[in-house]
Amino acid sequence: MQADHLHERHSSGANARASNRQLPSLTPLRGIAALWVVLYHYCGTRQYFPNLDITPHSYFISKGYLGVDMFFMLSGFVMAHVYCRAFSEGVGQHYRGFMVARIARLYPLHIFVLSLFVATAVISQLAIGVGSGTFAGIPLTGPESLSALVANVFMVHGLAAGQLSWNYPSWSISVEFIAYLGFPFALPFIARASGSTRLILGALLFAALASLAALTKGDLDQWDGPITLLRCMPEFLLGTLLYFTFRDHEQRSWLGSDLAVLTVLTATLVCLHFGAPDLLIVALFAAIVLLAVANTGSFARFANIAPLVRLGEISYSLYLIQGFVQYAAAKGFDALGIRHLAALSAGESLALMLPMLVLSILIAGATYSRIEIAWRQHLRDLLGERRKTRPADALDPRSA
Repeated sequence: MQADHLHERHSSGANARASNRQLPSLTPLRGIAALWVVLYHYCGTRQYFPNLDITPHSYFISKGYLGVDMFFMLSGFVMAHVYCRAFSEGVGQHYRGFMVARIARLYPLHIFVLSLFVATAVISQLAIGVGSGTFAGIPLTGPESLSALVANVFMVHGLAAGQLSWNYPSWSISVEFIAYLGFPFALPFIARASGSTRLILGALLFAALASLAALTKGDLDQWDGPITLLRCMPEFLLGTLLYFTFRDHEQRSWLGSDLAVLTVLTATLVCLHFGAPDLLIVALFAAIVLLAVANTGSFARFANIAPLVRLGEISYSLYLIQGFVQYAAAKGFDALGIRHLAALSAGESLALMLPMLVLSILIAGATYSRIEIAWRQHLRDLLGERRKTRPADALDPRSA
């Protein structure tokens, strides 16, 4: 009992020191992860620009779906950093403010991009109707339907993304939002737990991920159905555990050494290149997050160069807008008579893919400032929650 009391008192002091400062290198990490996911969707599968698939030579791009797993961990880590002090004071008095902050963070851009999808679909149907004399309209059920639109508006589409998607990457923010509902209740328990209890919890969470890998024959690219919760929840909570590991051990010199983080990064790149099991790569991601945030040496100076920081800032916009650019491009290709992308050479495919990538980044830069930032406080005000002094959302790594 006395040991637990001392641990709690020490954690409270560490909490006060840690939660008032920025976390280095996490913003660039989420930017790199977002770009990796975009490359995967644009040229990492055989469904879109198949002649750009480099899987016969390297699995690096075709493993890009694992960028979402990095997002889940980063979110858990940063949410613990931002809210550990507040929820240690009591869940009830801060729960509403937390949920309003999450809605204000996710919702404006989600609805904006969703409206772009709907507008493009309506215009496309009208154009087809003018040409054929038959107006099909938007179906009632299935993907890109009215029922899917309702599910997207209420952000529950992630539990059945195959049938309820408009903007397909948004499945992950829907599932992560479900994680937010229970996070304030789990955080105080994790914050007060002893090191051995956290170790046991971490082992259980990793076992849950291992069970998902066993169910899917090693494939963690699960985005459709309730099984996605078995991907998101353990990784989100593992990120939370990583935060307290960082907070309690950040003074250890080996944790912040360049050699440690570069060794793990090299091991991760080698595993990605050769197509190592997803579960192993996700375990290496956990080490990367922990070592990167603790590093203040040469790695941190390189990782936090302005372009990578900017990429991280717009990462949520980039993650959501990529699907619309791909959707609009497909409509444009069809209008131009380019209906069989598999028939395009690698050079022709690259000539079409690169402008899509650049356009996604440019649009993301615009929506970050004009939608994400501009409407976040408007929505807080509308929901009756004034912004607190400490800018919690500035640390949010994409609810991605």
